Amino acid sequence: MLPTPQARTPSTLAQQRTAPAPLACALALVIAPVAALAQVPAVETVAKTSAAPAPADRRPPRAKSARRTPATSASLGAVKATLSAAELAIAEHVHVGRMPCELGAFVTVTADPATPGYFHVQGKGFKYHMAPVLTSTGTARLEDTKGGAVWLQIANKSMLMSQRLGRRLADACMSPAQMLAAEAFGKNPPPSLLEPLPAPRAAPTEYPTDAQVAPQ
Repeated sequence: MLPTPQARTPSTLAQQRTAPAPLACALALVIAPVAALAQVPAVETVAKTSAAPAPADRRPPRAKSARRTPATSASLGAVKATLSAAELAIAEHVHVGRMPCELGAFVTVTADPATPGYFHVQGKGFKYHMAPVLTSTGTARLEDTKGGAVWLQIANKSMLMSQRLGRRLADACMSPAQMLAAEAFGKNPPPSLLEPLPAPRAAPTEYPTDAQVAPQ
């Protein structure tokens, strides 16, 4: 005898529709632990990353390079003390100002107010800080030992020489006083050292007699 089917009421139909299927329940039970296990390493990794201290910089700090400070009045005073009285006397005779030279060049010589006896010698493409040097000829000589330059001043002109290059940087430079001296030399040139000295006058061979020199 077959069982009689039960009548489906609305509440029974709702329970059947909302009841989970056995397969869906089984899948949910399997996926849930796997997802939980997949999240655990990520959480631990984040925790370790956030908790790990920052690696210390093992490179030693760079030493700060010493900055070059400009020369002060104290250091310049030490340089000034190296000049002797004779060298300072030479500095008093050095011509200053803007001087025309040959080939259209110009050289400007300016006394250094910070270091008495020193001079700034500058022109197109060069600038030197020079000090007087004693000479045996009496020529006014200025030198820049660091720059390797020499300024020579004679009566009628001046010249700038480069010891490093082995040539003249400027020649025939003249101040107003040197122009007057050059003009005077042109009218009455001094005797050249290369020319022979004039021969002395010969002594007379005949001498006057007493009768010639006796009063009449």
